[in-house]
Amino acid sequence: MRASKIRHLVMLSLCMPLLLLLASCGTEPKGTLTIYAGLYEDHAIKAIETFQKQTGIKVSYVRMANGEILSRIRAEREQPKASIWFGGPSDTFVQAKSEGLLSPYVSPNAAMIDPMYRDKDGYWTGIYVGSIAFVSNKTWLQEVGGEAPQSWNDLLSPAYRGMITMPDPRSSGTAYTTLATLVQLFGEDEAFRYLKRLHDQNVIYTTSGSVPGRTVGMGEVGTAVMFSHDALKFYKEGFRNIVISFPKEGTGYEIGAVGIIQGAPQEHEARLFVDWALSKQAQELGKQVGNYQLLTHRDAESPEEAFPLDRLNVISYDQDWAGRNRERLIARWTEEVLRRERTP
Repeated sequence: MRASKIRHLVMLSLCMPLLLLLASCGTEPKGTLTIYAGLYEDHAIKAIETFQKQTGIKVSYVRMANGEILSRIRAEREQPKASIWFGGPSDTFVQAKSEGLLSPYVSPNAAMIDPMYRDKDGYWTGIYVGSIAFVSNKTWLQEVGGEAPQSWNDLLSPAYRGMITMPDPRSSGTAYTTLATLVQLFGEDEAFRYLKRLHDQNVIYTTSGSVPGRTVGMGEVGTAVMFSHDALKFYKEGFRNIVISFPKEGTGYEIGAVGIIQGAPQEHEARLFVDWALSKQAQELGKQVGNYQLLTHRDAESPEEAFPLDRLNVISYDQDWAGRNRERLIARWTEEVLRRERTP
């Protein structure tokens, strides 16, 4: 009897590692998540790495300009490959909502976000805010004997010809925010008259909204139209000859958003990500890697360097109107401005 008991204990000890291995193999997996990111890559990586560490959910992502994300989601409508759209101006999210490309989700954490920074039905929620600015090269300004532009009309000066860069609204959320700002500021027809004159300044258009800041910092062009927080990032990274100014007539701003893609293949994980992205801790990660947007969570501390909207002459930028009219305005810009022969 005793020998039998000893044999039993030996067999149990030999089998225990195998039993533990089998038990671990049967553990419920933490899940996976695919994200399309419209914010800076360093910001996206920091956020994703932190989310993975805190939740155990394995994340893959693709970084694209905002217009490119919209095009990708449209193309994958019947069989979505990603579940989250993370970052980029909310007016593009508004258009996606109108096309049935987003899924509503009101996170419990949305209560900490001011209603002006979120969709009332939960199709998107703002995680940061940033204003449109003029970004100029100080050395170039000294060479032409000018000061940093203070007005939209300053960009029409002969000194700026061939020295202005801005992104293309067909791909860039930054550019469309600029376009929608001008239309809301001056009225549509007057705004397009202005954009035609600006185009005649031999503007250099880029696919991405951040690229103009680097070319200004390197002295390849004189002035860019872009988000102020992106310019701050380049300044902090060493381009100390950058000067940031704002148009006295008024400027617009973006609400960077997060939302769930309709038909999300990982809906549970997507909801967990939205909950996390709206938290104070998640919003404050950006400034750890040199991103300087204002934050939307009531208790989150925005970077000290950020430009508060209440200190700028910002227009009452209508995100919903901008989103609903996005496709039409971009089509008009493409036809009347981009395809226009430049005046010699």
